[in-house]
Amino acid sequence: MKMIVGLGNIGKEYDQTRHNTGFMVVDALAKKYGVDHFKIHHEAMVGEFFSNGEKVLLVKPTTYMNDSGRAVRPLMDYYDLALTDLIVVYDDMDMPVGKIRLRQKGSAGGHNGIKSLIAHLGTEKFRRLRVGIEHPAHQKVVDYVLGRFTKEQKADFEIGVQNAIAALDDWLAGAEFSQLMNQYN
Repeated sequence: MKMIVGLGNIGKEYDQTRHNTGFMVVDALAKKYGVDHFKIHHEAMVGEFFSNGEKVLLVKPTTYMNDSGRAVRPLMDYYDLALTDLIVVYDDMDMPVGKIRLRQKGSAGGHNGIKSLIAHLGTEKFRRLRVGIEHPAHQKVVDYVLGRFTKEQKADFEIGVQNAIAALDDWLAGAEFSQLMNQYN
């Protein structure tokens, strides 16, 4: 079993905001695989499908971004998943809009959702897929990440979502993570 966690904030006011990049990637993956029902389980919306005969959980924590680990850790325990069966998708301000980067471990880099995951999982050694949202030029960071993509950014972001889905599909198909890093980074 594999678990793909998209980070974001619940509620209409956060829908399609830059900080909900993880949710948007999970939603695009759900659409691709015909997942039209998410149930609430351990403070998260959880959908499932099968890929190559293996169950895949799509997870969107309902705890809000800054407390994402509170939802993810109980799910990991409930399903008895190893850290190698987890990948977390989230936004990254330090990369251009739509650029993706895979990592096997690392610090939170100032991202509060990742800080929460590190605290609840007790390690920095979990796989991540970051999607660039760019750093704001003349705007407060909080206003920028909670804002929506401009028309100019939207096309690049959609390319990033499609590249993220391709990387996730390759991971689900059994590709070595180091190979994926070389291919997509």
